[in-house]
Amino acid sequence: ALVTPLLKKKSLDQNELKNYRPVSNLSFVSKIIEKLVLSQLSDHLSANNLYNRFQSAYRPGHSTETALLKIVNGLLLALDDGNVSLLALLDLSTAFDTTDHSILLHRLHHDFGIQGTALDWFSSYLTNRTQSVSIHCYTSEPAPISFGVPQGSVLGPVLFVLYTASLSTVIEKHSVLHHSYADDSQLQKSAPPHQIPDLFLSMQKCIDDIKSWMTLNKLKLNDDKTEAMIVSSGRKSRSLSFSFPDFITVGCASVPLSDSVKNLGVTFDCHLTMKTHVSNLVRSANFELRRISSIRHLLSTDATKTLVSAFVLSRLDYCNSLLFGCPQYLLNKLQKVQNNDARLVLRVSKMD
Repeated sequence: ALVTPLLKKKSLDQNELKNYRPVSNLSFVSKIIEKLVLSQLSDHLSANNLYNRFQSAYRPGHSTETALLKIVNGLLLALDDGNVSLLALLDLSTAFDTTDHSILLHRLHHDFGIQGTALDWFSSYLTNRTQSVSIHCYTSEPAPISFGVPQGSVLGPVLFVLYTASLSTVIEKHSVLHHSYADDSQLQKSAPPHQIPDLFLSMQKCIDDIKSWMTLNKLKLNDDKTEAMIVSSGRKSRSLSFSFPDFITVGCASVPLSDSVKNLGVTFDCHLTMKTHVSNLVRSANFELRRISSIRHLLSTDATKTLVSAFVLSRLDYCNSLLFGCPQYLLNKLQKVQNNDARLVLRVSKMD
């Protein structure tokens, strides 16, 4: 594998190694073989109902949108019942790089029924791997890989999902609702307002057990990137402001409760009004629209359509089913962006 470090977000510090995602570039022949194996593995998991029902990554018919719909549905049902919810978003640190091969092979055999030649193939796939790091025109000497599954491979992400599937049993012991997408886990616990202390205690015990499980499985929670938020109806927020702790503890970190959290690219506010998400969406879409507008005189109509679709409409389309039931004034803001897109493509005035 030839590893290229990519900065996770443009705003992150470039001098911090943990802010980079190591993407592995593999030969096309290996990817063809991996696709064939993945096809057979997916058929096996589907036919025997072995997929983790609380994991939405790398499986047919599931996406970030279905994962978020599951979480939002649970939160809205809790609000309808007059309950408040504690939402915790957990993040793993370099999760794909610390996967233990012996534990993974054991789970493939005992939890997913892979044996014989198939198990030998996976053992061969995981062992004796090497990688070099490539930055600009410099490439390091090859180094052996004793742990981890390669990011950028076809099989690596799926193997990681199977590796962490048993985490659900740990969470379910605490009666905490949860859903995951790859290495991002979301925990939700709801209770009546007068049971908020018990709510926090139950969530705290769940997170402590998750951290213990991850330590045993060579994984590590990214304590600093964990986010938490209390979700309640607007009319109850004023009376709840002094009735619950200001933070939850994750490892050595005290994670403060936020008014909004970013969850798989969608911003949740503490009342689930989606106001913050729509405002961020409009801001980012208008920014891209202004960039395209500055070079519109150099572009054909078809080229402008392509750019608008790629940089603006794709943002409006992402997880837009979460906007179902939003007030009309919020939807009008998004409609205004779409109208501006059309005017830019057709080169008409803002009054048309």
